Amino acid sequence: MGRIFETRKATIFARNDRVAKAFARCAREIAIAVKAGGPSAESNPALRRVLQNARSANMPKDKVEAAIKRASGEDAHDFTEIVYEGYAAHGVAMMIVAATDNPTRTVANIRAFMNKYGGNLGASGSVAFSFTKMGVFRLHPEGLDAESLELDLIDHGLQEMGESTGDNGEPVLVVRCLLNDFGSLQAAIEGKGITPSSTAVEYIPQTWVEGLSEEQATEAMQLVEKLDADDDIQHVFHNLA
Repeated sequence: MGRIFETRKATIFARNDRVAKAFARCAREIAIAVKAGGPSAESNPALRRVLQNARSANMPKDKVEAAIKRASGEDAHDFTEIVYEGYAAHGVAMMIVAATDNPTRTVANIRAFMNKYGGNLGASGSVAFSFTKMGVFRLHPEGLDAESLELDLIDHGLQEMGESTGDNGEPVLVVRCLLNDFGSLQAAIEGKGITPSSTAVEYIPQTWVEGLSEEQATEAMQLVEKLDADDDIQHVFHNLA
């Protein structure tokens, strides 16, 4: 019974950590969006997008409002988005997106993780060429005619559309466009009365690392997971198949 209790407790702690990390990411995205375009979602498309993501993450309304208020205040943290490039073990390429108020601390942490888990931090452009920066919309598929929607969105910049599974295990439609078409595609989706479950800018691999053993894949993912858990890191994109 004691072992079962400890396992359940560990599971609860892990879930709480994931929720806390998700809320922290949303708060930093809110801070960056408010700094760039002001606290009004009506006139700030970037803020409207991150608020949508906060709702998708089930971030409580009071926490969202507090994040906007903090970002609008004189003592707001000056978060800056910085993208780092590098490799995990066995040649797995990574694009590491940070939102930080202390780049010196952030890069020191990244280097420490790299050194410990067999990675290498690269110069700007050393990895980015193997990824495409794209706008990504995730939609609830209920009530949608995917084939008809795909045809309608092609004229607004749609590059790819396919089915996937969301973090909660439920099916989602993933819609992608080139970054320059982000606004056009977003307007077309919203014009159809569709509210995406999330919208994001993501680095999509052009090629994938395949054929690694389970042990090798685990070694590469150790670094990805450690980076992803760091407070300053928003997202880690990689090309491990």
